[in-house]
Amino acid sequence: MAAAPRPAPIGQVSRMLTIGSARKLLLAEFPDISISKIRYLESQGLLTPSRTRSGYRLFNEADIERLRRVLELQRDEYLPLRVIREELAFPTGSERRRRSLTLRDADPEIDLSELCRRAQLTAELAGELEEQGLLHPRVEGGERFYSESDAEIAHVCARIAAHGVDARHLRAFRHASDRVSGLVEQITAPALHSRNSERRRAALADIETLLAQAEELLRLLVWRDIHDLVTG
Repeated sequence: MAAAPRPAPIGQVSRMLTIGSARKLLLAEFPDISISKIRYLESQGLLTPSRTRSGYRLFNEADIERLRRVLELQRDEYLPLRVIREELAFPTGSERRRRSLTLRDADPEIDLSELCRRAQLTAELAGELEEQGLLHPRVEGGERFYSESDAEIAHVCARIAAHGVDARHLRAFRHASDRVSGLVEQITAPALHSRNSERRRAALADIETLLAQAEELLRLLVWRDIHDLVTG
């Protein structure tokens, strides 16, 4: 099997690129990219390259990285442009990363003030999310300590709440999570608790695969139902 093409590293773009040059730079990584597609992404507000006096588009390093991110979200996560636009509106960076779940790694803890800062929500909303079972802090000496996963969950909840959704309505997601977790547990519990270390490692790999597939299935089911609602 041929090795996957390596993307151009950050910093390689040392000058402004035309739309044709930007396409060539990303072509090995995204073979289906075209000039018309780049123009379409710009028309949808996902790209804002600068322009020459003659109207030619010029892409700098940040423009190239943003274009790469849009294409990755389309290819790897099948996200519609509306969702990608929202994703890009909330930069992740070092403050909040969109990370792959690794079950073997410990999840660092943060306090309530840091949770609120990272997730951009109030302590009151954090308390409501905890009451609804969406956040699971560890309490010690009257202080609450939240995991990095809690911070990411809180951030998404805050974004949904901004649309006028109460915390109690978000409990539906908690119920859906419980059902998926219960199903995964039924499938993998015997191997996960085996005395055989190889079997346990295989069970962990199976869990990560099942979680990714369950997440994708849930997204597709919800998207189909909402599409039927809009077009029905």
